[in-house]
Amino acid sequence: MHPYRLSRVFVALSLSAISTSALASPQAFMSSRSFAMAGTGVAVAHPSSATFTNPAMMAADHHAWADDFGLTLPSINARLADEEETIDQIDDIQDAIDQFGSQKYSSPEQAQATAKDLLQRLEAFDRDTMRANVGLGLSVAVPSKVVAMGFFARGNLTATVRGELDEGDRKTLQELVDLDPQNPELQNKDLSKDLQSRGTILASAVAEAGLSFAHSLDLHNGDSLQLGFAPKYVELRTFQYSETVSSFEDDEFDSDQYQTEKNGFNLDVGAAYAFGAEKQWNAGIAIKNLIPMKLDSKSTGTDQHTLRLDPMATIGLAHKSNYHVITAEVDLTEKEAFGFEDDTQWLALGAEFDAWRYAQLRAGVRHNLASNSDNSGIEEKTQFTAGLGLNLMGVRFDLGALFSSADLGAALELGTSF
Repeated sequence: MHPYRLSRVFVALSLSAISTSALASPQAFMSSRSFAMAGTGVAVAHPSSATFTNPAMMAADHHAWADDFGLTLPSINARLADEEETIDQIDDIQDAIDQFGSQKYSSPEQAQATAKDLLQRLEAFDRDTMRANVGLGLSVAVPSKVVAMGFFARGNLTATVRGELDEGDRKTLQELVDLDPQNPELQNKDLSKDLQSRGTILASAVAEAGLSFAHSLDLHNGDSLQLGFAPKYVELRTFQYSETVSSFEDDEFDSDQYQTEKNGFNLDVGAAYAFGAEKQWNAGIAIKNLIPMKLDSKSTGTDQHTLRLDPMATIGLAHKSNYHVITAEVDLTEKEAFGFEDDTQWLALGAEFDAWRYAQLRAGVRHNLASNSDNSGIEEKTQFTAGLGLNLMGVRFDLGALFSSADLGAALELGTSF
């Protein structure tokens, strides 16, 4: 098939995926280099990370030290947003409930003071949210312009915890505070049974394993076009656990009775286009999860949530030389949150400065175009990233960091390339 016809077929696939997206998907795993460059990589990924980001980049031009083999083993990253220390609040509330039970006979006045403190704690606890995200990946890539091949496995877990004040508890505790200390009603109260305020955990996990393939086409004008695809096996899991604060146990959320699961096959596709007098420019597009998948959480009724794995399209443009990479990316699709968090659609800028292949300094910033104050959890707006890469005796060591008004994150990766 003629190269231009291939490119037109790919563009048609891209537009089809974008138009049919249901605009919902969990956050994707990213390599430590990508993490440090604000999540970018569609137009600049090295072969081993291209299996995660854009399979077409396995067939792109790379430096001599990275054009034969790439290995990532392992790559791990984590993010945490917990300004209100939600889990600690639950522990403190449970302690206050126990304290009330021990005081109501021996010191009614102190029991009333504990009830007042408990009311204040529950009011502060209402709608407080914690989010944790952990990703783990490994990959092997054999770059080639003819047929590049790779293997990848990755997983991503996102968990959110949220406090919910029951309005009846406000009335119950206020009545206790206002009682005469000698009123026998004070002794009859069992807050461990009476209080209905709750803690809720919503979590999702996505695990994937697959193969990546790519091929490079030389165009008539001297530029080159790379096409890639990655068939993969996907497993989805949801966890939904809700319990009164007195009985809440955060290590129970992954019990079988609170989770659902589903698996199937899916497909990622990508393309990259190198152009310019010295091929210093590179454009890329990646579309993940061409086959929509969804999974409902265990609960039924109005509190049921649906995890959606829908097509996600990202485009990027990069300028590179022997000593630098600067890249910009934007998500064409909005990703709807599953738990108590913000919807996301990232516009990102990343940069890397290279010191003769021995060390790399990285930085980035990304802004969430879909952020809004009406979301049901932690709002994500602008995030800043930084990182360092070292290549010593054939071993690659990458570190990344992320911070924002809500998030702190870190990434670590070991690998090799030659």
